[in-house]
Amino acid sequence: MNLKDFKYLVALADTGHFGKAAAKTFVSQPTLSAQLRKLEDYLGVKLVERRPKNVRLTEVGRQIVVRARRMLDESNEIIALARNNTDPYSGKLKIALIPTIGPYLLPRVMKRIRKALPDLGLMLYEYQTEPLLKLLREGDIDVGIMALPAPPDGLLSCELYQEDFTVALPTHHPLTDKTTIKAQDLRGHTLLLLEDGHCLRDQALEVCSRVGVRESEDFRATSLETLRQMVAAGLGITLLPELAVDAGFGSQRGLAVRRFAKPAPARRVGAVWRKSTTRAAAIHELCGIIGQAITAKT
Repeated sequence: MNLKDFKYLVALADTGHFGKAAAKTFVSQPTLSAQLRKLEDYLGVKLVERRPKNVRLTEVGRQIVVRARRMLDESNEIIALARNNTDPYSGKLKIALIPTIGPYLLPRVMKRIRKALPDLGLMLYEYQTEPLLKLLREGDIDVGIMALPAPPDGLLSCELYQEDFTVALPTHHPLTDKTTIKAQDLRGHTLLLLEDGHCLRDQALEVCSRVGVRESEDFRATSLETLRQMVAAGLGITLLPELAVDAGFGSQRGLAVRRFAKPAPARRVGAVWRKSTTRAAAIHELCGIIGQAITAKT
């Protein structure tokens, strides 16, 4: 019995397919199947129900997978701890950002990060909030950058910056006559929003719920880019985060952007990581660099 056997078992639990589990663990399917049979023989229990086109774990198999995940996480932490003891700012750091932050934040901070941490290799991913938190808790990523607050269970967070919301309008919309907009000015207008799963959708609804703004019933965008195109086409208005506008998002033909009157509705953006991480030094350094980069350009 060794850690590789448990990696195979966890991969099978994740994929539900011998071929996919083998590909995920970089072995042949016969090798993976044979090793799992040896593990079953060693433990004296059946872990997998093998059926044509249908693979399921037994009840004891599912219980063992829960513990195997913990073992694998701990083994990875041991390796990372040993490496970080030599140089905490080297190696790989896996970072996930939500889609309404990543494309607009990364261009502003990457040069600074590479200059300050030249030996730190960043592996970048994009996920919506709930999948991001799940992968973070399971150890598949080291740090998430998302809208705060984050759930406190087993996680720590650090606020990086706050950004105001702005209003994106078709260029011929009546509200473009205003220099700044109050939330009540949006009453009676059609609001275009992202689909469920994007925290920006919930934040926009929170801003507008008190003033009677109606959401478009027949449209949910998959990205800010889609929202921009629909607003420019005159189908409604939307809220955009400030960094997206500053990155040139609001310069499209047919689109006008107006800021809210002070105090403007805003969101808090922060980094989130596991309390048990061995990459705390690199994460704290990264947070400082991002905060400085945003402050320098605001």
